[in-house]
Amino acid sequence: MIKAAYIHIPFCEHICHYCDFNKVFLKGQPVEAYLEALAKEIELTLEKYPANPLNSIFVGGGTPTALNEQQLQRLCEIITEKLPFNEDTEFSFEANPGDLSKEKLQILASAGVNRLSFGVQTFNDKLLEKIGRAHRRDDVFKSIDLAKQTGFENISVDLIFSLPEQTLNDFRDTLETAFSLDIQHYSGYSLIIEPKTVFYNLMRKGQLPTPGEETEAAMFELLMEQMDKHGFKQYEISNFARPGFESRHNITYWANESYYGFGAGAHSYTDGHRISNYGPLKKYMDPLSENHFPVMDSHKVTDAERKEEEMFLGLRMTKGVSIRQFSDKFGADPLVVFADGITKMQTRGLLEVNDDHIYLTKNGRLLGNEVFQSFIGVS
Repeated sequence: MIKAAYIHIPFCEHICHYCDFNKVFLKGQPVEAYLEALAKEIELTLEKYPANPLNSIFVGGGTPTALNEQQLQRLCEIITEKLPFNEDTEFSFEANPGDLSKEKLQILASAGVNRLSFGVQTFNDKLLEKIGRAHRRDDVFKSIDLAKQTGFENISVDLIFSLPEQTLNDFRDTLETAFSLDIQHYSGYSLIIEPKTVFYNLMRKGQLPTPGEETEAAMFELLMEQMDKHGFKQYEISNFARPGFESRHNITYWANESYYGFGAGAHSYTDGHRISNYGPLKKYMDPLSENHFPVMDSHKVTDAERKEEEMFLGLRMTKGVSIRQFSDKFGADPLVVFADGITKMQTRGLLEVNDDHIYLTKNGRLLGNEVFQSFIGVS
């Protein structure tokens, strides 16, 4: 059963130096035509794969809130008219601080949006400029205050650590400021230098002074310690929430469940296939104008791959992988299927096994990618 839908809006007013997501500058783009193509994709998909009311809808990008009020209204109409959801559905929009006017917030609230995720990254204005963000510290407070005044009670903030020239004290200050926002959820990620980004080109030239692995690890430990101290439970490696405010949408991914992906460059997991759409706008929109799916690639997930995905995705969550649920799903015991990897990671103190769960230790969270790698290509 398909429980979630991701909708990709690829337009941005500014391109951040670290971002490798599918995106284009907003100015001069065929936004209205893109939205109608999106509507067509949703129609075609729901005809092929009908769904009950969704558990979550997540609109990301790009920057969905970079759309003007009329475009944002049309996007919300498309979603509410074509996707099955109800009052219990978690309906999230990504936003940049400074993008959301009172009018845009009211459009979202009227459409049933009940969760906002702000890309803050840091509260240090010099670092914000260095990483190519358009907003500044004060914009965060203004946007979140406005969101609360509009009635939003489920707000998340993204933070990035190990930024160029960022110190441990810089990150400590960012965390202290973040906790003053009085919100419900935080995501904290270490900077990853991806190809085809400004930062990648600077790194290749030796012009990107990052803090280094030891400082990065210290920042992550500080993140975990401070989140716990302030009452935010780490329910996944990079995600922390007050009880009851865990992101249902992201849990869909980590629980290895099916989901729709709509939009240019979006990914889906439906009917046992992992599907990726074309990223360039024309390549995405042209097939839809002729009632064809804009699929670039479709991969039938093998039984072995499903088991591996169940492990390395599930282990991202602090509760880990349920042995019973794995056995029910696949008719196999993960302790047998992955005996060598589990034993090796236990010996290194990165993994623990209790009565029903296999999960990362605190050190395992620091070295998660090493643990995940031990479950790939071995089942």
